[in-house]
Amino acid sequence: MRFLLSSDEGDVIRGWVVPDNPQAISRVSVCIEGSRVAEVSAIHADQNFVKFGWHATGQCHFEVRDTDVPGLAGIERLEIYDVDTNVLVYRRLPRTGLTDKKAILLNAHIRPETVIQTALFPYFRQSYFGIGRFPDEILRAMFDTVTLDSCLMAGSIIYPRYEGHFVQSGALTMLLVHDPFVEMASRLTWLRERASIAANPEQHWRLGNLVEAAAFTLDYDFTDVKSLKRLFRMMPEPAYHLLYNPLTRQLSTHVPEDRLMPGSSIIAVEVLSRIDVVGHRDYFEAFMASMFHHLGIEAPLPLPLPISNETLALAELLRGMRFARDMVVYDTVLSDAVRASVSKNWEA
Repeated sequence: MRFLLSSDEGDVIRGWVVPDNPQAISRVSVCIEGSRVAEVSAIHADQNFVKFGWHATGQCHFEVRDTDVPGLAGIERLEIYDVDTNVLVYRRLPRTGLTDKKAILLNAHIRPETVIQTALFPYFRQSYFGIGRFPDEILRAMFDTVTLDSCLMAGSIIYPRYEGHFVQSGALTMLLVHDPFVEMASRLTWLRERASIAANPEQHWRLGNLVEAAAFTLDYDFTDVKSLKRLFRMMPEPAYHLLYNPLTRQLSTHVPEDRLMPGSSIIAVEVLSRIDVVGHRDYFEAFMASMFHHLGIEAPLPLPLPISNETLALAELLRGMRFARDMVVYDTVLSDAVRASVSKNWEA
């Protein structure tokens, strides 16, 4: 499914939804205070969708008008969802208390930063999470459109691929850096948690090329150094790709298949310096305070989710292993630099 809001002019809301079924005519539902009050089908065809191979007829553009929702222009709060998937397409809110910025929260952690997303959600008209799974064409449209002026987008994306769009649209970019060994431990435990999915022939497609990597982790003891050494010697290539300097890869490449070179570390440092708000997980409060300041938000600072003792113990074992240190040598430079900068400025 692909979608985008085109405009909200008060008495008419325009947008488009391309359904997963290329033969289907897209439909959206309008909800007010949690109740569905109207269902609107697409009425306009766009041949570009046909050319892209997204849809058979291109009939994907919808218009919500006063005839569909009486008094539409005067309704301050409403939501528009795709009927088939129940995905939020648009949310109208009063401007009071909302930021007018477009903000990009880059998720460098294997797990979404749900605490940050939850803290920011009430202050944006639109919020899109998990944008790393969105098609490239949709991401570029979302980053460029002027209608998303109070919009939070969060997820794991390769930053240089879209940096020009952020600059052009004046988006506020934000990144929280994690300790590289805690991140590596988190990625290993994340893989192990999905081993049961990898073993299920009806579900393993959800893991893409990480099926073998997830299943592989079950053969090793994360509390034993010798077992971990064997893991690093025998790991399949997708697991290696997931663990090898992931932050540097996110900040210095343009496509997931790009190889990291010695110069990638320099590129990553330069790109990092251009991100508006950069923080370190060890100084979570400082990151949240800086982010709230840039967005004009006045609210209590949330506490981070605790990292499990199992993950922290694994991180300490990895920190003492040469194989592991070699795999995050670039990310260690980035993490240490950010931690030192934040520590100096926050405690001054």
